[in-house]
Amino acid sequence: MKVGIGLPTSLAGATGADVVAWARLAEESGFSTLGTIDRLVHTSWEPLSTLAAAAAVTGRIGLATSILISPLRSNTALLAKQAATVDRLSGGRLTLGLAVGSRQDDFEVGQVEKAGRGARTGTQVVELRRHWADAQSGREPAVGPAPVRPDGPELILGGHSPAALRRAARLADGWIGGGTGPVMFAQGAQALREQWSAEGRTGAPRLVALAYFALGEDAGKHTEGYLRSYYRDAGPFVDHILRGAADNPGKLRGLVGRYAEAGCDELLLMPCAGDLGQVTAAAQVLGLPG
Repeated sequence: MKVGIGLPTSLAGATGADVVAWARLAEESGFSTLGTIDRLVHTSWEPLSTLAAAAAVTGRIGLATSILISPLRSNTALLAKQAATVDRLSGGRLTLGLAVGSRQDDFEVGQVEKAGRGARTGTQVVELRRHWADAQSGREPAVGPAPVRPDGPELILGGHSPAALRRAARLADGWIGGGTGPVMFAQGAQALREQWSAEGRTGAPRLVALAYFALGEDAGKHTEGYLRSYYRDAGPFVDHILRGAADNPGKLRGLVGRYAEAGCDELLLMPCAGDLGQVTAAAQVLGLPG
């Protein structure tokens, strides 16, 4: 199983210099991918803009929106151009993770209708692939640039509902599970595989997951403070997410091991603390070949 790490762009106080240094160090430390999460009504940075900056200062590490709330980007042609631009900047390192979003305030502020967002996301996936194919073929008029990969960036979809899993199996290259823990991930992954077969898909879907962590002094304080703020509208479910967060080396190693046993192809560790030492500490705990 590959292990990636999130950029600290959803943590208050992150600077451009912090993010650039984090991206470089993550690559040097042996992480597989840099991830970004997405909110509108939050201090979090815009994911594709952030990954464009990371692409410019790295050369190997993957770049992933994990995830991007696609219904908030109602201009799908523009989204296709933005994603293809990051893909070109990075030499084909982009994985475009999309999901429908759930927070009412994001849709209200974005002036986007929340109802019907699942169906709209499915339509967007089809349109994204069409725009990328047109750009690759040189058909006119086409929304360019052409992505590096012949079929466009790897595209994975999130969400645990039956409709979300059907959508991922029908339209995407794989599925990404949120930070809900290895048990719920394993359940979702099994359902996705079954739906993948039911759709007549060949090969195997790519399976990705998120997990939260902080290490060092006050790690527990950082995880609780960040997750209770970020998931403030999640009700009691935030306690479940908190219990699954890794705030010491042993718990981090155990969490990574359980995701590997659950069949995860790549786990993205999302930071709850923003100091650069988090990258080095996590890499050392996991014995990454930096």
